[in-house]
Amino acid sequence: MTAAPDTAIRSSVPLFATRPAIEPLIGRIAERQRAVLDSGRYILGPEVEQFESEFAAYIGRRHCVGVANGTDAITIALRSLGIGEPRDEVIVPGVSFFATAEAVVNAGARPVFADIDPATHCMTAETVAPHLSPWTKAIVPVHLFGNPAPVDEITALAIERGIPVVEDAAQAAGALLGERRAGALGEAATFSFYPGKNLGAVGDAGAIVTDDDRIAATARSLRAHGGGGRPWRHEHVGYNSRLDEIQAAALRVLLPELDGWIEARRAAARAYEGAGIGELARIQTETPGGSSAYHLYVVVAEDRDRLCDHLAACGIESRPYYTTTLDRQPALKRYRGNRRLAASERLAGHGLALPMGQCLTVEDAERVVGAIRTAR
Repeated sequence: MTAAPDTAIRSSVPLFATRPAIEPLIGRIAERQRAVLDSGRYILGPEVEQFESEFAAYIGRRHCVGVANGTDAITIALRSLGIGEPRDEVIVPGVSFFATAEAVVNAGARPVFADIDPATHCMTAETVAPHLSPWTKAIVPVHLFGNPAPVDEITALAIERGIPVVEDAAQAAGALLGERRAGALGEAATFSFYPGKNLGAVGDAGAIVTDDDRIAATARSLRAHGGGGRPWRHEHVGYNSRLDEIQAAALRVLLPELDGWIEARRAAARAYEGAGIGELARIQTETPGGSSAYHLYVVVAEDRDRLCDHLAACGIESRPYYTTTLDRQPALKRYRGNRRLAASERLAGHGLALPMGQCLTVEDAERVVGAIRTAR
């Protein structure tokens, strides 16, 4: 590998190029949060109610249920569908953040791992089909790195068997499939507002969205210890998982900015392509009819670790992502199947996240691609 170019003396290109866009909003966030502190309403108050209404309208759903984080969102969504018996199976992709499968186990079910499409990095109907069984109770496609999974084709496979589809949209706020937003595609969908997400709070936060009144009502009960309509009466063994007023206040300031930020991320992706990144590494292909939110920009590189080191020497942050497939996680070994997940393993072994964010400039993208060229 050749020596790092002169760009190493210049300022670094951060992996998450987002901070300059958020800084002008910090004063407004602090003002709204101060109002929460002055009000004395810290749990399930007006800020949560307003955010739930605003986010449901943004996604195009009737209900939004704010919860403490994205992991709980998946667990509670599955339990709201009646899932949780020991033989219940939930199909998830081989590559995702650990929480996707962890939440299935927390709900009392068994994760079953399907491979991904090597181009889109998403689970498809073709990869799901071999794993369907009489015990399949849900399918959880993940919109990986912000790219919407082909939920319509997965739903077509599932609906004839009466299997619900629950989107893991943790990375995909603002993504589109056709004219519909990610989160408006399955029977229910879950979101994370972890600070690193495209729509991030100032701490942990999450949400479940759905059009189903029963799912929404059960989720609202489960997030608050399974409480019912009468004081001190509990219909379910639930969770202490409520979106708090402080986080909702911040999210209400940030939500109106999301579409502009997503368009800036898409422009950054186009800048990478214009600079020739596709000549140097395999890029993630958007799902047909889909428009990615580009939470991350992950390429597949043959010599990933050496490339990562080279970029660091050039002042460019990058990071291998999800380097162990879910079926190979030590905590999930009891659920490991016999099928090899070849595309998942390749992404885990060669995927490298490059700088991405609404503040990434054309010049930044060109610098990153130029550095990659010198590493060849």
